[in-house]
Amino acid sequence: MPRTNFEQLLEAGVHFGHLKRKWNPAMAPYVFMERNGIHIIDLHKTAAKIDEAADALKQIAKSGRKILFVATKKQAKDIIADKVGAINMPYVTERWSGGMLTNFPTVRKAVKKMGSIDKLMGDDAWNRLSKREKLQITRQRAKLEKTLGSIKDLNRLPAAMFVVDVMKEHIAVREAQKLNIPIFAMVDTNSDPNGIDFVIPANDDASNSIELIVDIMTQAIKEGLSERKAEKEKDSQGDKKGGKRTEGRRTRARKEKEDASGNKKSAKKEPVASSSTEKEKTEKTEEKVASEKAVPENAEEQTEKESGKEE
Repeated sequence: MPRTNFEQLLEAGVHFGHLKRKWNPAMAPYVFMERNGIHIIDLHKTAAKIDEAADALKQIAKSGRKILFVATKKQAKDIIADKVGAINMPYVTERWSGGMLTNFPTVRKAVKKMGSIDKLMGDDAWNRLSKREKLQITRQRAKLEKTLGSIKDLNRLPAAMFVVDVMKEHIAVREAQKLNIPIFAMVDTNSDPNGIDFVIPANDDASNSIELIVDIMTQAIKEGLSERKAEKEKDSQGDKKGGKRTEGRRTRARKEKEDASGNKKSAKKEPVASSSTEKEKTEKTEEKVASEKAVPENAEEQTEKESGKEE
């Protein structure tokens, strides 16, 4: 099912490009026509590219990785902060600090410094500082919060980057290209789509256009996160069932072991009983043999008596 339609894109003004004299020839495949000296973007191609990019972002979010949103334009700052902050993804809406990706360990040190300042403010040593020292530390904290506060949860390099305007954010785009980070971007008719992994041809100046596309992307990320959560719950339930099965197997094995040990004990006692029965059998056989011997002796005596009488 498509995530947007032609009417929504048309109402948001996604189709408006730049003046013909400012266009980039590399955007020719995405231009539908020219009207009053302004290029019109082909919205059918835009809708297809939106679906492609949304599906890719969904899979990245489902894998548990982070996606960095970059938009320092005035009309995009609040949109990114509201929609991206709601799904707990990192974003940059202030000036892009050079080396934010290529020199990431230094950026992490600055983020840790924010944490150390917060820890200091909650300590008793904070009250022993002078008024001037407190003012300097609070100003430093506010500066760090403004530039790095939105990426404080980014512990490693992002798995992907979403850019609203590739012309304005060219430093961020170059850093991502250098580190082979996939780039999702809204590309207008005056921009170069080469080097962008997922090109979304759209108007990157109108706030309605930015809001519509960013909302679609954040909804796709939200779907990926919810699917990941459902899979985790399913795995945890499977682990519980597996634990019950292993407990049942252990009790069964324990019973079998006890039965086997009981059979061994009874087997050890059986030879004693058999020896007693063998003794009884030998005694009976001896008595029988003795009785058989006694019968012939009596018979001989009787025959001798009978022979004497005859004589």
